[in-house]
Amino acid sequence: MRCPGQDSRYWKPGAIYDITCPNCGNAIEFFKDESTRRCKKCGNKLVNPRMDFGCAAYCKYAEQCLGDLPPEVLAQRNELLKDRVAIEMKHYFKQDFKRIGHATKVARYAEQLVKEEKGDPAIVLSAAYLHDIGIKEAEAKYQSTEAKYQEDLGPPIARDILTRLGANPALIEEVNDIIGHHHHPRPEETVNFKVIFDADLIVNLEENQQAKKIDPEKLRAMIENNFLTESGRKLAKCIFLN
Repeated sequence: MRCPGQDSRYWKPGAIYDITCPNCGNAIEFFKDESTRRCKKCGNKLVNPRMDFGCAAYCKYAEQCLGDLPPEVLAQRNELLKDRVAIEMKHYFKQDFKRIGHATKVARYAEQLVKEEKGDPAIVLSAAYLHDIGIKEAEAKYQSTEAKYQEDLGPPIARDILTRLGANPALIEEVNDIIGHHHHPRPEETVNFKVIFDADLIVNLEENQQAKKIDPEKLRAMIENNFLTESGRKLAKCIFLN
């Protein structure tokens, strides 16, 4: 069965229309299900400006349905992926608002840092939302939330979530690698890992400060010595020392 949105039997008036070529002014006839067309007059390839790429941005069958996806759709796919990962994380933790809040705050700081550090937002935000996803299994299996148990049990859960969402295999592998050692940096780390580590550290420091205030000089030393990115260090100073 064809996707109803792309099946002409369900089309309404206005499903076929003309778009003016921005290169030469020629009228190009588009069907609503066409992602691109080439101008017959000048050869310019034009993305269908009226097409709704909503489902194509996350459906794993989009390329089979629509052909090669234009860059605009690929960018939207990554943007929508992080939103859908956030929803899956909330479904997984259910009423555990403490864990949901922690992951959401880590993602918020990670989104700031990834822009400064020129990392990959889709990888970073997926990892941010899922970095502690193994904590429930750790509590059930070991009655512990120790980092080593989270890092061991989290990747399979994250892999299942990302696979169901149709994420790129390379993205899944890097996100799983980050989750699998997110408390334990290696001697050489990727920018994406460093952003997650620093964002998580900021949130952990915030939570520790709420429980018991840390001596300002000790806090200053922790910020100087423990952060992996300059952007993370600057943000932490702004939050805790000003």
